[in-house]
Amino acid sequence: MSAPAPSPLAVVDAELLPRQEEVLTEAALAFVAELHRRFTPRRDELLARRAERRAEIARTSTLDFLPETAAIRADDSWKVAPAPAALNDRRVEITGPTDRKMTINALNSGAKVWLADFEDASAPTWENVVLGQLNLIDAYTRNIDFTDPRSGKSYALKPADELATVVMRPRGWHLEERHLAFEGRPVPGALVDFGLYFFHNARRLIDLGKGPYFYLPKTESHLEARLWNEIFVFAQDYVGIPQGTVRATVLIETITAAYEMEEILYELRDHAAGLNAGRWDYLFSIVKNFRDGGAKFVLPDRNLVTMTAPFMRAYTELLVRTCHKRGAHAIGGMAAFIPSRKDAEVNKVAFEKVKADKDREAGDGFDGSWVAHPDLVPIALASFDAVLGEKPNQKDRLREDVSVAAGDLIAIDSLDAKPTYDGLRNAVQVGVRYIEAWLRGLGAVAIFNLMEDAATAEISRSQIWQWINAGVVFENGEKATPELARKVAAEELAAIRAEIGEEAFAAGKWQQAHDLLLHVSLDADYADFLTLPAYEQLVG
Repeated sequence: MSAPAPSPLAVVDAELLPRQEEVLTEAALAFVAELHRRFTPRRDELLARRAERRAEIARTSTLDFLPETAAIRADDSWKVAPAPAALNDRRVEITGPTDRKMTINALNSGAKVWLADFEDASAPTWENVVLGQLNLIDAYTRNIDFTDPRSGKSYALKPADELATVVMRPRGWHLEERHLAFEGRPVPGALVDFGLYFFHNARRLIDLGKGPYFYLPKTESHLEARLWNEIFVFAQDYVGIPQGTVRATVLIETITAAYEMEEILYELRDHAAGLNAGRWDYLFSIVKNFRDGGAKFVLPDRNLVTMTAPFMRAYTELLVRTCHKRGAHAIGGMAAFIPSRKDAEVNKVAFEKVKADKDREAGDGFDGSWVAHPDLVPIALASFDAVLGEKPNQKDRLREDVSVAAGDLIAIDSLDAKPTYDGLRNAVQVGVRYIEAWLRGLGAVAIFNLMEDAATAEISRSQIWQWINAGVVFENGEKATPELARKVAAEELAAIRAEIGEEAFAAGKWQQAHDLLLHVSLDADYADFLTLPAYEQLVG
């Protein structure tokens, strides 16, 4: 076999990382370049279509199921491909970034699946992008261990049959990878993450009895799912593995995708594994799309919007019914609690809430659910074990009792809760703390005993923006204004300075985070994604 031609991709302004040549091989970069050449033009068209659709929602303040795809929804004959053995039982999935320690702990956690995250739980520094890929390669070759330099504790993989199955999440379509360029233009981060992972690991995973499995984030339409399907078909032919080896689970975390669940599964049907109900990004998407819609679309504090809210139950129950009708897995939402090593009472109350949440999901027909910490795996397992027993899933529960009308999904005013002043303060607190960590290269951050990721910052800044632009008056009589947001942000910054001390404050990126949060929360021109201006400030 002749050597591959030199890749037309250029590595731009990137530090040289240890062992990066094992990831950025000529053959792997040539594959990513071909993905870019073939599929980025269509990706660009679909991003433009998002903007057109947003403008239409601004004009009409409504959404409906698509008339042009009614035949797909009405056709009861089609199903997605049967789940491979490694993805048939997904009762508990743990999520997290692909740093070395997390890779070992997640694989060892006892969860059935690990969502190895290059998206919302990972700030896209070049180090995180490249070494995250290397950690997964090392895990599959069992060439991975880790010793914590602070505690001296060592971590190593359990036997292969005890490890979680990996489902990898690439970045969303809107994000670029500035360190890889084609003819001077950045390559989409989604194609970089998918391409490097697939190229290096597809055959290796097949040999391990698994396969290249993916979570697809931020999908807004079935046409975007169609593009992913075309990428999967091409990629499988390129490396010479059977069609249908790739499996994808789509996050239904945008309000527009909630109206196209069946069509999304249909487009991916030979490669579809299921759908997932994501909470914070879903709420963020509602604010983003209906921000011109008036008072009836104003969300209360994020922590008051539970999954039992009528419009959220409509969304989750429709998801379960849709998945099971088509033979796909329905995966529930995140339990984000981080156990306290100091406060047993905090843990007791939180564990009871997690149990109630997972009991509800299992009772509603979900086949599995997410947790953010290994200590929550046994709690979620118990909830699903109680319903599933020895069965791998409950796809036989068709939930034909569920009937959801188009208006039910956007009946925000069905929730009897209002924005509060404490909600504003919490949005500022969490937003500043998360963004500061993200700017230092951390995408998964423990804040107030919750594991937060980029979706948290998105809903936080979106709520501040929405409340100000809707002229919300809080229960204490204060009106949501830019001046109030600045006052609260200044108080929070001072409180952080007092809490951590001058030296740590100066070493962090607190002022920068404060300024960026206010920029995206107060700017009249609402930014589609916080991570776009944040990426311009991310070093590395």
